[in-house]
Amino acid sequence: MSSERSKKKPYERRLFGTDGVRGVANVDPMTSEMALKLGRGLASVIHDPRHQAAGAPGDHPPAPAKLRGSEGRHRYKILIGKDTRLSGYMLETALASGICSMGVDVLLVGPLPTPGVAYLTRSMRCDAGVVISASHNPYQDNGIKFFSYDGFKLPDETEAKIEDLIFSGETERYRPTGNAIGKQRRVDDAVGRYVVCLKNSFPRHLTLEGMKIVVDCGHGAAYRVAPDVLSELGAEVIPIGVHPDGENINHDCGSLYPEAARQAVLEHDADLAITLDGDADRAVFVDGRGEIVDGDHVLAICAKEMGDKGTLRGNTVVATVMSNLGLELALNGLGVKLKRTQVGDRYVVEAMVRGGFNLGGEQSGHLLFLDHNTTGDGCLTALQLLAVMVERERSLEDLKKIMTQLPQVLLNVKVKEKKELAALPRVSAKIAAVEKELGGRGRLLVRYSGTEALARVMLEGENEQRIRGMAEEIAEEIRKELGS
Repeated sequence: MSSERSKKKPYERRLFGTDGVRGVANVDPMTSEMALKLGRGLASVIHDPRHQAAGAPGDHPPAPAKLRGSEGRHRYKILIGKDTRLSGYMLETALASGICSMGVDVLLVGPLPTPGVAYLTRSMRCDAGVVISASHNPYQDNGIKFFSYDGFKLPDETEAKIEDLIFSGETERYRPTGNAIGKQRRVDDAVGRYVVCLKNSFPRHLTLEGMKIVVDCGHGAAYRVAPDVLSELGAEVIPIGVHPDGENINHDCGSLYPEAARQAVLEHDADLAITLDGDADRAVFVDGRGEIVDGDHVLAICAKEMGDKGTLRGNTVVATVMSNLGLELALNGLGVKLKRTQVGDRYVVEAMVRGGFNLGGEQSGHLLFLDHNTTGDGCLTALQLLAVMVERERSLEDLKKIMTQLPQVLLNVKVKEKKELAALPRVSAKIAAVEKELGGRGRLLVRYSGTEALARVMLEGENEQRIRGMAEEIAEEIRKELGS
């Protein structure tokens, strides 16, 4: 049992949430003006090593430095990818303008999954990568998140430096001219490069021939990538959610709305369905019987497979506090340790890198296989799961029996502000009462969303009806004190 109240961040966030900057497109902070400033801030950070090491900008304008291990001046470059939202064009243009105005070049890859941007940033030896996406949010929203040259998301401290540069106006002091201004070009083979990367993660001695797979791309960034990879590996593919129009991303489809994929599985007698969100960094599955299989089940399945092969580093899986208690029990039965982090795939990655682990993820379907990529990757997750199914000659409905999911209730409560929960007496009292009633037979987690104006109440226990009632009681107290 655990409960999480508000945690103090290493800095007071003004723009960045747990997954970049996000909001309604064309409304502050998700405007062209702010995108331009974010581009200038990112370019300044990678342009000037002092901004990566010091706590505050220096007194002199940034100047190009030498490339590590080489002689001469290094032409800095930043790669930009996006999902299929209508507002992506607007923000892409503004970001590119801001970056070029700082003397840094831009590579545009167009619609590409977030993990594809992370991979190409690393493989094309760019100095940073940018993804324009609001992930699973509706099309009216958008977001901007940054990757470092190594394909990992920027740490909090670097995001804080970018914020400082923006709000201090420091970047306005540097205005290159002539041929020092950055230029941009489009990478026409970006999709093909990423498809090859994904195919290389699938064991060469295996094939998907004979498998019938539904893939729901949510009209998002993977609408070309996912069907291509699966068909090139031999599967019979039934694609849905592959006709983006700028407004239909995540609309009643994809990983948040798997009903369409479920119906397709039953209609076509498919082996399974893969459902992806808008930027394809998460995957949720539907087995041949039409039942949902989430990230916790896939973690358990892959942990057993990797453990049996001796490839599970540290004999440990990293997951967040949101992962079901059933996952912990299943891993204990395998002799595998579970390390929990706060919510957010960035914190899972940090714990994995720090501990030298190679498997981790979230119940929502963000799974990380650090032997293959540096961030959550829905297509990669699907391929790792399919490899187990093919090699073991077992169906997904059979494999998922490795874990029994305890009843879990998750409620979202809209809030006007995010006050410390400990400072709300009615909420704190109700949380304490619920924890006492649960005893050692469940888990409670109350936290704020890092990307939306929401408080989240999660309860696990033996009796679903009772824990739902307790969750509603806590949610009602939050509404009374913070409701919008």
